[in-house]
Amino acid sequence: MDANSIRNVALLSHSGAGKTSLCEAALFSVKAVTRQGRIEDGNTVSDYEPEEIKRGSSIQTTLITAVSDGHKINFLDTPGYDDFVGEVVSALRVVEGAAILVAAPSGVDVGTERAWNMCESANLPRLIVINKMDRENADFNRNVADIQATFGRQCVPFQIPIGQANDFRGVVSVTDPNAGVPAELAGEVESARERLIEAAAESDDELADRYLSGEELTAAEIESALRGAVVRGELVPIIAASASENIGVAEFLNMARSYLPSPVDSVKPRLSKASSGDEASFDADPNGPLAALVFKTTADPFVGKLSLFRVYQGTIKSNSEVWDANQGQSERVGQLYLPKGKNQENLTEVTAGDIGAVGKLSSTVTGDTLCARDNQVTFDPIRVPVGYYRVAVSPASKADLDKMSMALSRIVEEDPSLQMSRNASTSETLITGLGDAQIDVALDKIKRKFGAELRVRLPRVPYRETITRTTQSEYRHKKQSGGHGQYGHVLLRLEPRERDQGFQFGNEVVGGRVPKEYIPSVEKGVVKALDEGSLAGFPLVDLKAVLYDGSFHDVDSSGMSFEIASIQALKKGVTDASPILLEPVMRLSVTVPDTYTGDVMSDLNGKRGRILGMSPENRVTVIDAEVPQSELLRYAQDLRSLTQGRGSYSMEYDHYEPVPPNLEPRVIQEAKRHRDEDD
Repeated sequence: MDANSIRNVALLSHSGAGKTSLCEAALFSVKAVTRQGRIEDGNTVSDYEPEEIKRGSSIQTTLITAVSDGHKINFLDTPGYDDFVGEVVSALRVVEGAAILVAAPSGVDVGTERAWNMCESANLPRLIVINKMDRENADFNRNVADIQATFGRQCVPFQIPIGQANDFRGVVSVTDPNAGVPAELAGEVESARERLIEAAAESDDELADRYLSGEELTAAEIESALRGAVVRGELVPIIAASASENIGVAEFLNMARSYLPSPVDSVKPRLSKASSGDEASFDADPNGPLAALVFKTTADPFVGKLSLFRVYQGTIKSNSEVWDANQGQSERVGQLYLPKGKNQENLTEVTAGDIGAVGKLSSTVTGDTLCARDNQVTFDPIRVPVGYYRVAVSPASKADLDKMSMALSRIVEEDPSLQMSRNASTSETLITGLGDAQIDVALDKIKRKFGAELRVRLPRVPYRETITRTTQSEYRHKKQSGGHGQYGHVLLRLEPRERDQGFQFGNEVVGGRVPKEYIPSVEKGVVKALDEGSLAGFPLVDLKAVLYDGSFHDVDSSGMSFEIASIQALKKGVTDASPILLEPVMRLSVTVPDTYTGDVMSDLNGKRGRILGMSPENRVTVIDAEVPQSELLRYAQDLRSLTQGRGSYSMEYDHYEPVPPNLEPRVIQEAKRHRDEDD
């Protein structure tokens, strides 16, 4: 299909505003399905994953295509819940426009604000759909006032609803002078039409002059001026619908076709040529050199790995070869698909401006550019959000252990906002994401798709131990068992060091009391003994061990004997050196709307945090603090609860400092319990 006739539109909203129901109604309206599915029945085309059916909400972006009147609209139905915002980020990279849904009974919500801000950042033209107009407490004018107060006066009704709540039965177009207007709405529609004509005139100097001189503008002129203003982001249409009752949905499709930009209209994305590093722009030309972006990867049980891509220039054909510029290798393209929920329709080609999918690419991942080998280009990477909510994962059984690594790497490939890592200090495998719901869904998928059952728990905090005073320690290792015996005798002095200075070994032996060949064995034994402190078994740090004396036996001494002696000498000395626990402290940066600043600071104080500074920035405050890691294990949920989802944060390790004495017994008890569990 010609790129002029294609619309790529992201559906955005707070969770539960009806994006998936709108997709279902759109498919039914264009006769792509014979029955309109319902979320409650778990039979919608868009939410087909078992995890989505179980939760009654979207957890991934789904492509829904509505074709009618010679136009094709590719809707990307995105999740509304915070934990899955990475899916939204990827979707916004490959569309020219967006539709933001607002639930009529509840109005502008935190998810609405987030969707608007993401569109602003991406410079995306958009329209706003006040959905669920059939529900109790639905009030169109109240919602319009709420939208304009939150986002600005450029948001203007392009439709007026006929009735609302139980009486909602249709919409009247404000832009169409021939629309049938019920008598009771005549004044309201005329007033809204005047406002739109003014907006059209304001967007074009020539039209403004004619309008101000009293000349009547034609319907075609008004329509063209309004579309230009919407495409430039100067106007945001507000329309009304009830997706579940399929009222206003056909009109919504017409609005998307008429006012949102095509791939030809849009500001063209920029590429950098892989070979020279120069930037290059291009047209949505199906005959030009190929440039396509892979924006989503799924692990499909039947097709295998399925890669969704958007073609910006050129054409991808089934059974061909393309070049992955990011991986620097050729990829064999087999059968191309148009995803339709859990099913796929076979395609022969996908042309410029359109979206498609291909299975079983060998090394291509989300964010890669597919192009021609002799005309290489790369898109800027998709910047997925970084999460800080972390859990430790372990296999439920021996059989699951064999599958765990593969399953985790596949699920991370499917959702790049998840990260897998290994903590050497605690020997735990960790998954990091945006919140608990995202992690839960990942585990459900791993069990269903790869047959691996994994258990999760909060990660163990990598505490450390150190000493606080200088001590001297002596240990003589002597063993006789027939033949050569074992003999090693060391005297160590242990000295505390400043924080983060680590371990140091010193040798002050004189007169050959410990022969030089055994000194490395003494150091080796001391280093081994650092693995386990005397308080709770955590590694020892920030101390100096000095070998200052000892003795040996001409026959029975050996490197092993001195190693054993030094291990025992260090353990004994640490116990006498007033050992303490150290905990990792994180540098935390929290961004919150001003109204929540006090609550967040109070919470941080309750978490033993130290506020380092506050920076007000455009109705939000950035709070910098140092907080012990043990207090931040559930901070993703805590902050969401405190700020109704409006806060965000980042954190990184900063330093270690002593655990308060009143908390030491709890940490020691916990460490003992963990050791018992592991045994």
